[in-house]
Amino acid sequence: MAKSEYISQILARLPQQPGVYQFFDDSERLLYVGKAKNLKKRVSSYFTNQNHNGKTRLLVSKITDIKWLVAPTEADALLLENSLIKEHRPLYNIQLKDDKTYPFIVVKKERFPRIFATRQLIKDGSEYFGPFPSVKTMHTVLELSKSLYPLMCNTCRSTSLKQLKSTVQIEEFRSCLESHLGQCTGPCVGKHDEDAHKKSIAAIRHLLRGNLGEVIRELEKNMQEAAVAFRFEEAEEFKLKLASVQKYQAKNTIVHPGIEDVEVYTIVQDSRCAYVNFLRILKGTITKGHTSEVKRKLGEEPKEILEAAIVQIRDKFGSDSPLIYTPFAIDLPLDGVSYHVPQRGDKLRLVKMSDRNARFFMRDRQKQLEQTHPAAATKRLLETAQEDLRLSELPVHIECFDNSNIQGTNPASACVVFKNGKPAKADYRKFNIKTVVGPDDFASMTEVVHRRYSRLLKENEPLPQLIVIDGGKGQLSHALEALEAIGLRGTIAIIGIAKRLEEIYYPGDQHPLYLDKRSSTLKLIQHLRNEAHRFSLEHHRTRRSKAALHSELDDIKGVGPKTRHELLSHFKTVKAIGDAQIEELNKAVNLKVARAVRAHFDAKKT
Repeated sequence: MAKSEYISQILARLPQQPGVYQFFDDSERLLYVGKAKNLKKRVSSYFTNQNHNGKTRLLVSKITDIKWLVAPTEADALLLENSLIKEHRPLYNIQLKDDKTYPFIVVKKERFPRIFATRQLIKDGSEYFGPFPSVKTMHTVLELSKSLYPLMCNTCRSTSLKQLKSTVQIEEFRSCLESHLGQCTGPCVGKHDEDAHKKSIAAIRHLLRGNLGEVIRELEKNMQEAAVAFRFEEAEEFKLKLASVQKYQAKNTIVHPGIEDVEVYTIVQDSRCAYVNFLRILKGTITKGHTSEVKRKLGEEPKEILEAAIVQIRDKFGSDSPLIYTPFAIDLPLDGVSYHVPQRGDKLRLVKMSDRNARFFMRDRQKQLEQTHPAAATKRLLETAQEDLRLSELPVHIECFDNSNIQGTNPASACVVFKNGKPAKADYRKFNIKTVVGPDDFASMTEVVHRRYSRLLKENEPLPQLIVIDGGKGQLSHALEALEAIGLRGTIAIIGIAKRLEEIYYPGDQHPLYLDKRSSTLKLIQHLRNEAHRFSLEHHRTRRSKAALHSELDDIKGVGPKTRHELLSHFKTVKAIGDAQIEELNKAVNLKVARAVRAHFDAKKT
């Protein structure tokens, strides 16, 4: 494949997500690492913009492969870019000689903890939050925490702590300026409360971790209590603080600095392959990210595949972290290694980030397969559906039914047909309900399913491997009655899909199946359901329009659209036509039609 064609295919598959991209040359050497708010737009600009400088054009000319990692936000992408550049030192990236580090916010381990910015991480039991991608962002967070939860100011800290320990009366000291401004808890005038200080520190920790739910709930509670007690000024203060928190976006970090030497592994899979993502974290930043494709030879379970992949990936990258995070418990006896399944916080966010990268890699591989081998991509889709829905046959031929009516008027149904995962519109069928009176979806479903498959049997046409009913247990059970009446129950797999939560129902099973919202199988079933709904509704609207435009003249044999127009043009109304004699009618139409019209209206009078 030509280089330009290969790069074009990669550009077509890039996600529109924030992240980091990496350019490689023909010897697999890393040329450049960059960050992007939108990977697709940013990377594509290198190959579409004609106004690049000479060095950029030289870089583009050397690119033979592109890899990427998605990140939660653009700020996260910036931090990830920084760590990758420091680790790999790509040829075309700027290298900072001072090896600048990003700032953190520290909650100092003290009796009255201080909160301030730092670039030095000291292991003294203090808590560090960050790193922050810019000093401006860090100061924004500090100012917000200071305005929401004032703490002891530096002036009071240097003097008042000594005063609190001494026997000197507090009234002898004047309050500090910060206390007057409401930015200090006022130990200088005896207002300081150690318990209140601890509560403020706890709230600030929630804020720095991005756990704003706890902060918002506490502020709302305090605001309500103050309002009920008629302390309206205090309630207004809480309201303003609440507004500040709601405007504040959660912290822009990738990894907590306390996570020093960890590996993260996650796995996703389709019917053919599994995809294992590996992240390496050193001193609070990601230094490696890689996704491996693993062929499923014997239909192994995810746990087995992940355990085998961890051994191979550690050997490949020479990684030896003593702690491994996984999405589920594994049993892998590696010397000196412990395993952890995160449940919350920064550790869980790392696992979710790894999972997202694995899923993007899987989708990228699937798109590659669709581009180069469409038949293989279709087979993979059908194999996944067969596995997810527990079918005995590959669902090459699928049919889906839906009903449409308005309060029982003009009831209509439709059957759409998918073959090899795609609509076969020539095989779509419309049904006018004949045996059901009133709005009865259940009976209508029984009728159309019975008519559809009775005819297929009579004409010796091939039957589908799967029937999908748009509806829950009720519609499914009535469709099943129709199959049983013609001897097809158990011959064709049949399921129902309920719209509320997209539950999949099976005959005789009280508990529905819930497929992953991102699964290709659910998307295929939703496509079937939506297409059946569209086609059925279109048929129903056509019937309703015809009924609204129907004229009594249409019921007379020999009167077509042209003759009807001539009669109405001459007599203006249907009543005038009904009162006219044959001689008068003959002036507008021929004698045969005039007699037929007269006979029709004479028959109505008798």
